[in-house]
Amino acid sequence: MNIVDTSGWLEYFFDGPNASYFSQPIEDTANLIVPVVCLYEVFKKIIQVSDKVKALQAVAQMKQGHVINLDEEIALSAALISVQNKLPMADSFIYATAQLEGAIVWTQDSDFKGFLNVNYKEASK
Repeated sequence: MNIVDTSGWLEYFFDGPNASYFSQPIEDTANLIVPVVCLYEVFKKIIQVSDKVKALQAVAQMKQGHVINLDEEIALSAALISVQNKLPMADSFIYATAQLEGAIVWTQDSDFKGFLNVNYKEASK
C-alpha cells in the first residue's frame, strides 16, 4: 500500500520536475491510500493558486484511492509521533495513517527524510 503526501500530490498535479516519481503510486489506485488531511491540503493549495473547479478535479482524482478519515486511533498515534519526532501536525497524521495501514509514504518533504517506510526524493529547486 502507498500514501503520497501532499508535496507529492502537488508535484504531480503541477507537473513539477519530480512528477514522474509520484506517478506510479498515484496511478496505482488499487494500492493507494489517501489520508483525509491530504485532501484538505491539496484542495486548499489549488484553490489559492487556481480555482475551485481545478481543486475539485484534483480531489476527484485523489478519491480514486481509498480515503482514510481521521479517527481517534490516528489522532493519538499522530500526537505521539509528533512529540517523538518533532513532526508538524499534518505530517504526523500522514505518517500515523501509513503506520496503521502498513503503507509506504512517498514524499519530497524533508520532514520525512530518514523515516522508516518512507520513499523520499529531494525536491528540485
